[in-house]
Amino acid sequence: MTIRPLTPLDTIILNGTVVTAADIARYDIGIKDGKIAVLAPAGSLADPPSPTTRIIDAQGAYVMPGGVDAHVHLAEPQLFGKGKAADDYCTGTKSAIAGGTTTIIAFAPQDKSSPSLIKALDETASKAAGVAYCDYSFHLLIGNPTREALDDFALLRDRGISSVKIYMTYELLQLRDNQILDVLLQSRIDGVTTMIHAENGDMLSWMTEQLEARGLLEPKYHATSRPQILEKEATGRAIALSQLIETPILIVHVSSPLAAGVIRDAQTSGLPIYAETCPQYLFLTRDDLAKPGYEGAKCVCSPPPRDGVQDLEGIWRGLSNGTFTILSSDHCPFEYDNAETGKKAAITEDAPLGRFKYIPNGCPGVETRLPLVLSAGRLSPQKFVEVTSTNPAKLYGLYPQKGSLIPGVSDADLVIWYPEGGLEPFELKNEMLHHNVDYTPFEGRTMTQWPRYTLLRGEVVWDRDNGGVVREKGVGKFVKRGRSEFCQEQGPWDPTKF
Repeated sequence: MTIRPLTPLDTIILNGTVVTAADIARYDIGIKDGKIAVLAPAGSLADPPSPTTRIIDAQGAYVMPGGVDAHVHLAEPQLFGKGKAADDYCTGTKSAIAGGTTTIIAFAPQDKSSPSLIKALDETASKAAGVAYCDYSFHLLIGNPTREALDDFALLRDRGISSVKIYMTYELLQLRDNQILDVLLQSRIDGVTTMIHAENGDMLSWMTEQLEARGLLEPKYHATSRPQILEKEATGRAIALSQLIETPILIVHVSSPLAAGVIRDAQTSGLPIYAETCPQYLFLTRDDLAKPGYEGAKCVCSPPPRDGVQDLEGIWRGLSNGTFTILSSDHCPFEYDNAETGKKAAITEDAPLGRFKYIPNGCPGVETRLPLVLSAGRLSPQKFVEVTSTNPAKLYGLYPQKGSLIPGVSDADLVIWYPEGGLEPFELKNEMLHHNVDYTPFEGRTMTQWPRYTLLRGEVVWDRDNGGVVREKGVGKFVKRGRSEFCQEQGPWDPTKF
């Protein structure tokens, strides 16, 4: 593939196999003023030449909408013990574009002592302004659903924020069922998408106490403390609470086929229940937590990787059959070899292999999400685009500006992959990545694909063969979002119907 000037359009992509969530065909793409200007039959934009237009010849390559990663943790305060996010909005978004993601949605965490959500939004927005390499937005992470915080939902909508996240676990953030109902009712009123981390916090605490009493502290017991039944119960309860308020919810980072079965049953009965999964639940198992010494800590995330190949297959099946609406990274980066704010903070003199209870929960993955899954060859190209770009854009009020290739409407956010056979298979090494983390849980995986080019609003920001990241920080912009396409306007909630 080469770049050379040709026509009056700003940029033309020639001869690519263009993939959307609904279609796959050979087209030329014309870009003007950061937008998709035209889709034309392959080869038809090659004449007449003009010295003012850049040409990308994508012969034999897939051309897809830029990835939308709707679950990314960056520059967050120390919410869970000693762990502190290793990536800020500079390094995290640089990593994103190198992996083909052109829009991220990160979290603005509400302090437990704060009655308002607006302060959290302002503080987080200041961390992202002027340093991002890709476009971005925020979810409000609710730890204190006061009346003031709930009243802030309308203000959030005015500022282009249309999603919140709540937790059914973690002592610092766990909401009781009545608080969850308050959030769901306000979400229904204001057209906000509610994300739910569904694990039973009380069961988790009890299981942790049982394991600690027996001296079972190593990283592998992290998975033991969070069995699938714990995720299944909370998922079922979240669905019941949603059903009472008659409002959609999204169950995030689903790891358990048991929980996926509960979600599937709800969906087939007609309930507006959506779900997200992540690459760690497609590629890692609890065997990765049981690596020698303390190495398993690198793969500690919540929910944990499950038991074996059968569980991995269950999650792949859920991606294929539509149980999972979106595939996000849940990029939650902590340094491994850091005894102050990283994974090794859980190692003490009396626990030389650490205490799983205190291992910072999370894995890096914003850069590897798309290449890992495309290299696996388990999804059709259209399904891949659907779950990694189009559905996240629709679910979070970004569509059709993002996640699509509609002339005159969609931003020219594109990922161009290598033609088949155009990239020699290679083993993934952390040194290849652009995050600020000293490991990847996917070290050594064989990759057959990586983005050749990433374009953000028509500008090449990643050129793998000629410099890698080729734009400066600050090119990324905040994107205002509207109501979710999966969260239609509803009338007042009527408690008497029950």
